[in-house]
Amino acid sequence: MAETAKVLNPGRVVVVPDKAASCSLVESCPVEGVRAYRRQHPDHVIVSYINTSIEVKAESDILCTSSNAVKVVNSIPPEKMVLFLPDRNLGNYVQRQTGRRNMKIWQGTCVVHATFPARRVVAAKHEYPNAMIAAHPECPQQILDMADFVGSTSAIIQWCAATDAADFIVVTESGVRFSLGKQAPGKQFHFVANENCNCSECPYMKLNTLEKLRDSLTNLEPRVELSAEIMRRALTPIERMLAIR
Repeated sequence: MAETAKVLNPGRVVVVPDKAASCSLVESCPVEGVRAYRRQHPDHVIVSYINTSIEVKAESDILCTSSNAVKVVNSIPPEKMVLFLPDRNLGNYVQRQTGRRNMKIWQGTCVVHATFPARRVVAAKHEYPNAMIAAHPECPQQILDMADFVGSTSAIIQWCAATDAADFIVVTESGVRFSLGKQAPGKQFHFVANENCNCSECPYMKLNTLEKLRDSLTNLEPRVELSAEIMRRALTPIERMLAIR
């Protein structure tokens, strides 16, 4: 995300609290594999989730977020084969929402969402029978089938705030708790633990601490530095995404 911010603001200083705070989706999608696919299938359209490296973005035709992924894929001529990367659960969700269109889906996953077990969602529903279930589309299909609402992080927040329900089981990264409490005060939110850490926290996100944020703003380090060429190539798929309404 910081790299994307730099591409969109090449003349500005962009810093991050911790350069090691990567993402399992980034790690699951090395650019060499994407370049090899491009060489083998030059006529296919590569749609990359925003959670990819700047090198992968530069090899892509268009980007997407979890909130606009369906709209982005629908904007591509139906006769074109789409490679959707890197998240397989989001890709499968998009394929279903777009009428099972012809897509190849990269087999990357989010270390948080992909390890939410359906049995724990069932257990949470038994414990809170009146709670509505909101899930992120990066979750496995079994969980999406149980959900009352499926959407991006921002969409989940908006839905929980707007609906009349007062109790929610939320199946996404628990860092959203603050925004949920701010937008929907007085409502109750229950988070499901995943298999990896028995929690619902992203280990990469948690590398970003308040102390590191303070130091990065004080020292303007570490900075995100990108070559002019990689920024030029990555800008095109970003702008194509932003042009879709």
